[in-house]
Amino acid sequence: MYSFKNDYAEGAHPNILQRLIESNLEQHPGYGEDAYSVKAKQLIRQQLAKENTGIYFVTGGTQANRLVMTAFLRPHEAVISARTGHIFVHEAGAIEASGHKVITIDSPDGKLTPEAVEDILQQHSLAPHMVKPKLVYISNSTEIGTIYTKQDLTALSECCRKNQLYLFMDGARLGSALAAPTGDLTLADVARLTDAFYIGATKNGGLLGEAIVINNPQLDVDFPYILKQNGALLAKGRLLGIQFYELFRNDLYLNLARHANAAAARISDHVRSKGYKLLIASPTNQIFPIFPNTLIEDLGRQFQFYPWKKINDQHTALRLITSWTTAESMVDAFIAAIH
Repeated sequence: MYSFKNDYAEGAHPNILQRLIESNLEQHPGYGEDAYSVKAKQLIRQQLAKENTGIYFVTGGTQANRLVMTAFLRPHEAVISARTGHIFVHEAGAIEASGHKVITIDSPDGKLTPEAVEDILQQHSLAPHMVKPKLVYISNSTEIGTIYTKQDLTALSECCRKNQLYLFMDGARLGSALAAPTGDLTLADVARLTDAFYIGATKNGGLLGEAIVINNPQLDVDFPYILKQNGALLAKGRLLGIQFYELFRNDLYLNLARHANAAAARISDHVRSKGYKLLIASPTNQIFPIFPNTLIEDLGRQFQFYPWKKINDQHTALRLITSWTTAESMVDAFIAAIH
């Protein structure tokens, strides 16, 4: 059975594995001071168009989200998120366990708007009897595959700065968002418009790893202490540095994301050509076709996927995720099975 359940079922891109093998017996300083980590940060900073931005390599997305909110927020401060946000749905209460309430907003397309944020601020204006909203959490691409345009992110950034809120972007699938054919954001734009974000490698060709980027220098003070205190500062930091070095050395990061997006687009095009609908229009590697339950039962004999939402007694929306290494033959097989 071929799995369309996620984009981290496979291992890592061969370039990464080869570099890990070649460097295996080299001696390097620990805790991210190795040559590969230093070079990787230089490559990322070139794309950010910022020379002194703080960059920290950690192992996973939930870890990155919790570290950022632990470092940035005081005990009485809260986070604003879409109801579909990963921190609210899929992180086992990691943010709440750190002492910060997650205030959610219903959003059909998974994105936050300035108007929604302003509404939350008005609802939490009874100080000091209510938590204080302080950080706006967004993901790009979102949990339902949609993306923020430059206009979207600019408007949200201006709203946050006007209201003295931090803007943080979860970038677990940032490569897919930046490589989307309808997208117009660059890494430099993201760095300019957010206080912090992270670049996800786990879901885009890496064995594991996320690169936390802190653009607001006031929030970068003592962040290494937070990493160490929370067990996130790896002694063998080179294992993460090597991966980001290879991903950003020759535009590999975006090329892998383009491949995943293209595979998903082929399936979407065929779904529409056969007269089926999509739950939401997604330009990234997550798509949500609505199929009859009888067809889903047939597809389930050959492929793995998640039922996402019940539409009615006869139809269900699936979530299909393609990856950086999804083969054309598997896309062809899925299309043939629909046919």
